[in-house]
Amino acid sequence: MSFQSTLMRAVRLLSLAPMLLAALHGPVQAQTPAPAVNTDPARAQVVLPEPAQAALPSIILIGDSTVRNGHDDGQGKGAEGQWGWGHPLAKYFDLRRVNVVNRAVGGLSSRTYLTSGHWERTLALVKRGDIVLMQFGHNDASPVNDDKRARGTLRGTGDDSSEIDNLLTGKRETVHSYGWYLRLYIADIRAKGATPVVVSLVPRKAWNADGTMRRNRDDYAGWAADVARQQGTGFIDLNEQVARRYEALGKTAVDGLFPVTTPEERIHTNWAGAVLNAEYVVAGLKALGDARIATLLAPAEDVRPVVDARSVKEETVRDASLPTLFLVGDSTVKSGGQNGAIGWGERIAPYFDSSKINLVNAAIGGRSSRTFYTEGRWQRVLEQLKRGDMVLIQFGHNDGGRIGDPANKHRASVAGVGPDTVPDTLADGSVELVHSFGWYLARYVADAKARGAQVVIAAPVPHRDKWQQERDFAEFADWGRQVAAAGGAHFMDLTLLVSDGYRALGAPQVDTLFSDARTHTNDAGATFNAERVVAGLKTLAGNPLGAVFTPLAAKVR
Repeated sequence: MSFQSTLMRAVRLLSLAPMLLAALHGPVQAQTPAPAVNTDPARAQVVLPEPAQAALPSIILIGDSTVRNGHDDGQGKGAEGQWGWGHPLAKYFDLRRVNVVNRAVGGLSSRTYLTSGHWERTLALVKRGDIVLMQFGHNDASPVNDDKRARGTLRGTGDDSSEIDNLLTGKRETVHSYGWYLRLYIADIRAKGATPVVVSLVPRKAWNADGTMRRNRDDYAGWAADVARQQGTGFIDLNEQVARRYEALGKTAVDGLFPVTTPEERIHTNWAGAVLNAEYVVAGLKALGDARIATLLAPAEDVRPVVDARSVKEETVRDASLPTLFLVGDSTVKSGGQNGAIGWGERIAPYFDSSKINLVNAAIGGRSSRTFYTEGRWQRVLEQLKRGDMVLIQFGHNDGGRIGDPANKHRASVAGVGPDTVPDTLADGSVELVHSFGWYLARYVADAKARGAQVVIAAPVPHRDKWQQERDFAEFADWGRQVAAAGGAHFMDLTLLVSDGYRALGAPQVDTLFSDARTHTNDAGATFNAERVVAGLKTLAGNPLGAVFTPLAAKVR
């Protein structure tokens, strides 16, 4: 161990002396950190997560509220609350292979994360093979000594220090530079056989007169880069990368990445902003050249969970004397606000006159044309159907993949519209004969028509990352069109309707409509897609819903 590392450890132990003495008077329970009590950000107790599976490697995050805000729940405000990028980051990793453990605490600096005892408790969880990401800076510019937070660090990366009598804690303390604390974390992480990665602070929503974003190259972002370079550790320049993205998006779009209820907020993003930041963290990790990262990332389609049906209240017909429009599909139709996601079916009601028609959204996240049928969900819709009703069906997002692959969660259907079947052995050992995508759709059409109802088959809404480069869901759209033609149903190419709308908006604006990397929309995106659905319904042969639209629908083109 180098002299510098030894010295840093000694100073650290001295700064933690009161805590260590207290520990001598009682046993310490491994893997169960005591709730931490900070001064002012947190005078409240903060209980932080631990690795879910101790045998797996972990990606551990330390930092401030831009990484983990408050209780990491958006203040109960859903997607428009304040979110740190550490929460959506977990979606990008295969949690069967790696833990993503967000140990950041709002209101802390690189100094107070150490002196509050959070680092000692977090370091106890770090083991060989782990990766630890650190992002500090937003709170390091605060006063070094006051009676409110006393969290500031000395500017720069040097070895200078300052002795203070801390007005908040009443204790003597040696305060070091921002760079000194980063070097301490790096040394401690390496001593555990883990890999440290320095992340520069996310930029504030602050614009220069020339339309560029203000950066922190000359202070905390620059100092973080200097420490990473000097220590030979990985570095993700989140400050620069996100600032560039903000400039490309423009002021109006960037405003949509921050809580709309607090327009003066410049630091803390909403869910959409947190997702954007998380994407750049993932891209930065990939760029480090660490071969492990690729093995830990989630499969592209595995980020979409199968929603626990017990958590979803099934909707029923409100007025049996009225016709009903039933919506059948997956989470792109109904997400219920999970992780900020909203489906278009949850924003379509204003376009229909509730005195003339019922709207029942029977969609549920994580289902395919196959599993909506095998779980009995279609049967429950069918039991409510009557003559004069209409069913709008959109599947495809969860129908792809290889049958029998556990990652697909037994929801893939056979490609095409034919009579082919493929056996799939389920978790209980039973064997299910899986039919084609077209077979399930044709069954829905035939069943509904036997009840005197009409059916609209909709091609899936496009992915965020495909509408520009290619015709997304081309095969599923073709299969849906074939089934509709053969069974006497309507067909709506919702993929193209939405893609054309996206092209009119432009990529920067489209990016603000999603709550995750590629599949689920946020509130604004759901509203946009609902309008495209209404536009498509208005063009159906005979305009079967024309009499039940509200004046709002008339404005949709």
